[in-house]
Amino acid sequence: MVRSDARENRARILAAAREAFTEDGDTSMNQIAQRAGVGPGTLYRNYPNREALILDIYQEEIDKLADTVTALLEAQTPLEALRLWTLDLVDAMRKKHGLGGALSATAHASITERSYGPVITAITHLLDAGKQNNTIRPDAEPADFLQLTGALWRAAPDRTEPILTLILDGLSSHSTR
Repeated sequence: MVRSDARENRARILAAAREAFTEDGDTSMNQIAQRAGVGPGTLYRNYPNREALILDIYQEEIDKLADTVTALLEAQTPLEALRLWTLDLVDAMRKKHGLGGALSATAHASITERSYGPVITAITHLLDAGKQNNTIRPDAEPADFLQLTGALWRAAPDRTEPILTLILDGLSSHSTR
C-alpha cells in the first residue's frame, strides 16, 4: 500500500510536469522537482527519467478520459456524449503528439499499447448506448471510429468540430446510406 504522502508527492509531480511540459517541452527534471515542491531524490524515485514521467502523464490523461464516459452518458444523449468525449480524446492525442520529440519509438509504442484497450472500451460503451436507443447505426465499430478520429488530431484546430460533425452524421442511424 502506498503511503498518503507518497501519493500526494506523485500527484504534485505529475501536475507540475504536465504544466511545465505544456509551457516548455525542454523543462528539466530538476525544474519539475522544484515546481512540485519535492527533492530530486523523490522525483527520481518515482520517475527514473523524463520518458517514464511523460508516459505516466499520458496514462493519467487516458485514465481520466475513460472515466468520463458514464457521467457523459448520464448527462447527454449518446451522440452528444460521443462528440464531447471525442473532442477530449483529440485533445489528448494532440498532447501525446506534442510530447513526441521527448519520447523514443519504444515509448510511443508503449503509449499506444497501454491506451488502446481503455480507449476502445470507452468508445464501445458510447456506441452501444447509441445503438440501444437507435441513434447510432448498428454496424458502427469502435476500431473504425478510433481510426477516423486519428484524422481529427492532425486537422487544424478550427476544423476539428466540423470534421467530427461529418463523422457523427455518418454514424447516426438516421443518416442516408
